[in-house]
Amino acid sequence: MDTLAMIAGVWQTYDLTLRTTQHLEMFAISFLVTLIVGISLGVLFFSSTSARVTGISTLTVVEMIPDIALLILLIPIAGIGVPPTVSAAVLYSLLPVARNTTVGLLGVSPRYIETARAVGLTERETMYHIRFPLALPLIFAGVRIAVIFCMGVVTLGGIIGAGGLGAPLQTGITTGNDLLILVTGCWVTFLAVSMDAVAWGVSRLVSAQYGGVP
Repeated sequence: MDTLAMIAGVWQTYDLTLRTTQHLEMFAISFLVTLIVGISLGVLFFSSTSARVTGISTLTVVEMIPDIALLILLIPIAGIGVPPTVSAAVLYSLLPVARNTTVGLLGVSPRYIETARAVGLTERETMYHIRFPLALPLIFAGVRIAVIFCMGVVTLGGIIGAGGLGAPLQTGITTGNDLLILVTGCWVTFLAVSMDAVAWGVSRLVSAQYGGVP
């Protein structure tokens, strides 16, 4: 009971409910932007070899930059707080979504494409009805990676004043408050694992529906 009381005290003192709401808001924005932009880039990379080579190489270089360094590099451009945090989370998470979308679209068996052409489907209809559905299992594998990347970068955003659960973690480290670090760290881990579990569940459903890329 004493332990629970201490945890409850930490939770109330540092208003972890509010911090969780802030954290999930930043995560949701980052993740949705990553999903939209990443899939769009994947379609572009599928359509153009030159764009694919340039784009994948650029995103690979971005992902090689340490996440903390990327946050700091974005401060002169986006300022302090939420904007650079969301921007860094998106930039860091684009590669797995864009790359898996591209590979998924390219990996569809030619026999399906030939069948689509034989029944008179246009290229756009083939993309919508054939390529994209069959690529979904691979796309969602990239989405699972993006979930973890977004959650991690959003947590680091507390260092540059973005709020969320990174703020109490930073406070715990600065003040040597081990209990605050433990409670916040465990809660962030639980949220990340929960988000990954949801993404995994959706991925399994999609794989069962479409059977993956042949």
